Amino acid sequence: MGTYKKDRRDFVKKSSLGLLGLALAPSFIGKMGPHNRLRTAHIGIGGMGFEDLKAIASHALVDVTALCDVDSNNLAAAKKMHPNAKVFSDYRVMLKEMANEIDAVIVSTPDHTHAPASIMAMDLGKPVYCQKPLTHHVSEARAMKKLAADKNLVTQMGIQVHSFYDYKLATLLIQSGIIGKVHTVRAWSPKNWGYDGPAPQGSDPVPETLDWNLWLGTAAERPYKKEVYHPGNWRKLVDFGCGTLGDMGVHIFDTPYNALELDVPRTIRNECREPNGVGFPVNNTVTYEFPATKYTADTLTWVWYDGPGAPAMHEDLKLPGAAEKMSKKNKDKDQTVEDKMSLETKATGPGSLPEQGAMFIGEKGRLLLPHFMQLPSKIVDGKYVDISAEIAAVGKANNMGEPIRNYNSEGPKHYHQFVEACLGRGECSAPFSYASRLTETILLGVIAGRFPNKTLHWDNQTAKFAEEEANQFLDGPYREF
Repeated sequence: MGTYKKDRRDFVKKSSLGLLGLALAPSFIGKMGPHNRLRTAHIGIGGMGFEDLKAIASHALVDVTALCDVDSNNLAAAKKMHPNAKVFSDYRVMLKEMANEIDAVIVSTPDHTHAPASIMAMDLGKPVYCQKPLTHHVSEARAMKKLAADKNLVTQMGIQVHSFYDYKLATLLIQSGIIGKVHTVRAWSPKNWGYDGPAPQGSDPVPETLDWNLWLGTAAERPYKKEVYHPGNWRKLVDFGCGTLGDMGVHIFDTPYNALELDVPRTIRNECREPNGVGFPVNNTVTYEFPATKYTADTLTWVWYDGPGAPAMHEDLKLPGAAEKMSKKNKDKDQTVEDKMSLETKATGPGSLPEQGAMFIGEKGRLLLPHFMQLPSKIVDGKYVDISAEIAAVGKANNMGEPIRNYNSEGPKHYHQFVEACLGRGECSAPFSYASRLTETILLGVIAGRFPNKTLHWDNQTAKFAEEEANQFLDGPYREF
């Protein structure tokens, strides 16, 4: 695996924290700032990182203490909000210099830097909030899960809708048996974090505000090209992001995965174009088979559709009042970065599927869960069924209260849950013990895209594919920078 594998193997032997052993791990959690406040350090504060910063900082007991970004424009904007925070361009320098002045670290970088930054912070005994997907490689997800457990650290993956009313409600309804044991899940997003074109040619001058070497981080060196990597477009490139599956898939997989208490799949197959070594396919249809849980049939089949036109037509997805043929929508491949980064789902007409969502198919009907901030709907024999009584019952039993349709008030809850856990006042609902499994599942589908139309067989115990040629994509070398 390169330097990273060597570093992880030697960590317990060489780290002074490792030598202290697990007995001291809780003391790191207990050492908060003055007056039981949480001093936070933020790595990556542009785009989603800026939203993460605002949400964490909105907690009354948070002191934003350190800010780090490779783009000085992002630093300047964040510094205006938090003038007392120290600023850095290199997260390694920040963590070393501020180790005794910070209590928790928020990682909101491009995907390829999630693990390097998070692991360095956890090595120092710091709780970590890391944006989704948790990592860029399967091996990193397993390493982060182990390190968090070994050090008994508070952790949370940034899937903020995990804490929203409708998603918690759908989980409770499925687990109450509202449609019986589930045998199939179909989930979709028409967003396009794929790229079917050639590799970028030539180079452009690096902006004075950007440290290109630090942006690349552990990734292989290459020339800077304007509007190819930074900001945002890295998601579509195999060396930096995880495609639409890694971006929107994490959000939309989350509730069915959680509700059905799934582990990682046994088989994975991706129907897509041949790999080009540069970008992810624009369109993917990924089929997983999972072992049974108490909420599923003997085998659970999960089908994911992404890219313009998704989902493909299927009887499982036909809604009451729909035309005989589902209309092909969202064909425009020229989506803006803002469109693709938005969690918002565009409104659709009667009989039409929500733009993004998931359908559970069980013994006693189907449950449709739009993405997001809409109540789930039950469908039996081609007709909607009133489930208001079931919703009221599980809501009352779990003290859920009334649904709230305000993202500005609901969005910070997932972040505040992390802060409260760091202060010893609760637990996180998406810790790395959970997030690593969800991320691994996502990344196995991404790897399957390198072997179009071929079924890959995954061994959860050995963390290897039966198909040896696929194992090379479970990790990757780290460049020294």
